[in-house]
Amino acid sequence: MPTNLSARFCTFVLSLFLIAFALPAFAGPFEDAVAKFANDDYSDTEEAIGVVAGSGNKLAFPIISALQDGRLMADSDSKKVYITGADGKSIDAATGEPVASVPDSASAVRLNNRLRRSVDAAIGSLTLQSPDIGTRLQAAQSVFKSHEETALEAVDGALAKETNKSVKAALGDARAAILLFKPDATEVEKLEAVATLKARGDQEALALLTGMGDQPASVTKAAASAISSIQSSLAVWSTVQNAWYGLSLGSVLLLAAIGLAITFGVMGVINMAHGEMVMIGAYTTFVVQEVIRTRYPGLFDYSLLIAVPLAFVVAGAIGVLIERSIIRFLYGRPLETLLATWGLSLVLQQAVRTMFGPTNREVGNPSWMSGAFELGQITITYNRLWILVFTLAVFAILLAMLRYTALGLEMRAVTQNRRMAASMGIATSRVDALTFGLGSGIAGIAGVALSQIDNVSPNLGQSYIIDSFMVVVFGGVGNLWGTLVGAFTLGIANKFLEPVAGAVLGKIAILVLIILFIQKRPRGLFALKGRAVEA
Repeated sequence: MPTNLSARFCTFVLSLFLIAFALPAFAGPFEDAVAKFANDDYSDTEEAIGVVAGSGNKLAFPIISALQDGRLMADSDSKKVYITGADGKSIDAATGEPVASVPDSASAVRLNNRLRRSVDAAIGSLTLQSPDIGTRLQAAQSVFKSHEETALEAVDGALAKETNKSVKAALGDARAAILLFKPDATEVEKLEAVATLKARGDQEALALLTGMGDQPASVTKAAASAISSIQSSLAVWSTVQNAWYGLSLGSVLLLAAIGLAITFGVMGVINMAHGEMVMIGAYTTFVVQEVIRTRYPGLFDYSLLIAVPLAFVVAGAIGVLIERSIIRFLYGRPLETLLATWGLSLVLQQAVRTMFGPTNREVGNPSWMSGAFELGQITITYNRLWILVFTLAVFAILLAMLRYTALGLEMRAVTQNRRMAASMGIATSRVDALTFGLGSGIAGIAGVALSQIDNVSPNLGQSYIIDSFMVVVFGGVGNLWGTLVGAFTLGIANKFLEPVAGAVLGKIAILVLIILFIQKRPRGLFALKGRAVEA
């Protein structure tokens, strides 16, 4: 009996010893998967990604993230894997314990294109449960693009818990993309996936349906119908997108041309330096932002609101100075006026090069003008949208000024009949100076807007002067409504011609069409009776 008790006691002690010391020597599935990263074998790495991503271990996300960024180091000799941080510190990937240094024999775990898709899917599945809506949405979109089968379980789990409508729709799309390529998915699941992708209806859904490979006959038929439907829908959205681009270009042309329409219409002056007024407005914006950056950085989001009146005053004052010192001596001599203003444009360009240098200057976007949003299947950038709104606001204010102010009444009188206006006591020379200043000031605030979408350089105005003249002549000299219609018509026509003929040939085609139109209607779309006609 004592012998049996002694044997049992020894067995018990031995069991405790094994539990305490021997069992930790056996690694679990997570540790085994981490060790496979050190094998330098793509198939082992792919298997390790799937196991680690689905393990639920707190180290899973740091490991996959480090693998994506090239910070996962593996030593093939010791089979140890390390995560290196941006701060230079490293930890053991299997245990999370810090290490003094990574062995010299360790190297970054290699990836190929297939593994990168697996990594993207794993990152997506690991962030699907994030408390941040934006992170979950981005994760669902990442899984949709990679459509890796290993992420299906995580997507199903996230779908069951998701309450946000946008994220839930993105998760549904991701699930459909996975099932479409999952070999053992049922025919019903694949048909549902096709229907989901058809409802999504964008280029990414079209690409998935087009490249899904061999499928059952019913799925292939449903996919063909979905592809045809999506292509038709995308053709419509492409037309809408071109129309939006045309409106955006038209707003830029209108801003650049509206000041020219005033000076050309009232004074009959062909001002080749008008583009340089646009440039001066853009450089005024640059100076305002530089002052704010260095002295009042908290006001950066208000920089454009500050720059608009300053650009108007600076460009307007320069315009009045040009009219009083050069233009007033050349009335009735259009060729000399054209040559003088062309030479003046070269002088202004060189002056700006001397002051600011010949290279492009950076003008930043305020936060409220940065980014974009989706509307159906088109993308609308906030800076273009705000420029369109700003252009229409400037146009409305200018119309109100011409209609309801004394200067506007005098300008319209001079436009219609200069001699009669002078005989009624209107100081036409003063009206000319103020009109030139007004047109130049509007060109200056056009430069503020253009600084947000174009390079600020001494040649900025040259890009728009020819188009501005085309808009004014096409719409009708001196008619603001004609300028509005002409700008948007030419902008939309240009954007619809570009995909067919190319950018250069498209502009040439527009020019030829305008020449033919002017042959038929020399006074443009909406002609006003002015002194040029009377003469």
